[in-house]
Amino acid sequence: MASSKVSMLNSERRKRVFLGTLPPDFLRITTTPKQQQEAADQQAAWALHHQLVGTSLVQNTVGRLNITVAQAKLVKNYGMTRMDPYVRLRVGHCVYETQTDPKGGKTPHWNKVVQCPLPQGVNSIYVEIYDECSFMMDELIAWAHIPIGKNVLNGETTEDWYPLNGKQGEGREGMINLVLSYTNGGRAVNQCVPLMMIPSTAQNMFGMPQYSQVPVYTQLPPQSIVNAQHFVQIEEMFPNIDKEVVKSVYEANRGNKDATINSLLQMSDV
Repeated sequence: MASSKVSMLNSERRKRVFLGTLPPDFLRITTTPKQQQEAADQQAAWALHHQLVGTSLVQNTVGRLNITVAQAKLVKNYGMTRMDPYVRLRVGHCVYETQTDPKGGKTPHWNKVVQCPLPQGVNSIYVEIYDECSFMMDELIAWAHIPIGKNVLNGETTEDWYPLNGKQGEGREGMINLVLSYTNGGRAVNQCVPLMMIPSTAQNMFGMPQYSQVPVYTQLPPQSIVNAQHFVQIEEMFPNIDKEVVKSVYEANRGNKDATINSLLQMSDV
């Protein structure tokens, strides 16, 4: 009697088993209307960015701004381990990023040369330092709004430390070391490719707006412009200037020995 009931139960279960071809969406994660809208917004932003880069941005460019992101000195290490900092720059509508300094902590070094078009009417750059995180959104550590000085626009190469804002307060999060130079006219060579950033309504712990990244172009391989013999000669002429700064100025001047010497002389006189 018991075996009969078990057979009836098994037979009933078999009837409930789905037989036949599985539907196309079987085991697929369906997207919500909100996710579909976000994807559509990203595609629209990509198209807008491509249009800006291809037309109006190039037409409104007045020159090329060279920014060497050398290093930073931060006042605090946020998190349980040493931070992995990287820098994000915004010049006009374009956003650029340096490489990450693994375990850079409070004293990260990048020595990244960014060559970008300077649009008409843009007289400042925005700098943000992030801690790269593996299992959560990258954390904004510090930021600064840095005016482009008239001396830079007049052709002078400057090297300076700029105060950073952050959780510790305005100008109290540390300092970042930048080398700035400017070339009037001509088209910039984007060794650090711009990234399109889409603002959202979300905010991070500092009250700053969050951004979601849409990749627009792949990273271009950097071109080697260093003449070893010239570089050694320039280093010997300026023994009191840090070698990384000399290299950054040399790269910013596209390997022009005379222009590099003039720039370093101006920096020495400051």
